[in-house]
Amino acid sequence: MKNEKKINLRARTTMSRALLACASIALSGAYLALLPAHSVLAARAAAIPAPQLQSDPWTPTQTVTPADLVKELATAKAANRPVVVCAGFHVLYYEAHVPGSVFHGPASRPDGLEDLKQWAQAIPRTANLVVYCGCCPAVHCPNIRPAFEALQAMGFKHLRVLVLPTDLAKDWIGAGYATEKGS
Repeated sequence: MKNEKKINLRARTTMSRALLACASIALSGAYLALLPAHSVLAARAAAIPAPQLQSDPWTPTQTVTPADLVKELATAKAANRPVVVCAGFHVLYYEAHVPGSVFHGPASRPDGLEDLKQWAQAIPRTANLVVYCGCCPAVHCPNIRPAFEALQAMGFKHLRVLVLPTDLAKDWIGAGYATEKGS
């Protein structure tokens, strides 16, 4: 029984590594689900060390779900309407983004983080500010943590992260919420 658990854990770890390796190649999450565990990519991915999970610099009260943000955007008065900023990759923002959001990023690059900070200089520190990325599963996102930390260090009092556990495609678009395209 103990050996079976070790084998199952090893198989799950190998498959996880394969999926992470494929994610860097494919933009579509649906494509990843089609790969068999015994594929050439899976074999190559077995040699890749598993990524370290990053801890979140925000508290649960500093998050907002897609459903709650949609509700806020629809009902908030102008003075308290969320200011939404995408700190992810421009190509993804261009294809689909949260309605009314602005793009300043990617926060994983020094020039993108600087762009975000420059934009944020003009925003009141009491603004209802929501930051998101949506490029990949939030636990691995290279953009959301630097963006949140930079904005928090700038003194924003009502800063929240849009919770997208998988990505914008599944957690926002897949849930049927409206998007905008372009810019």
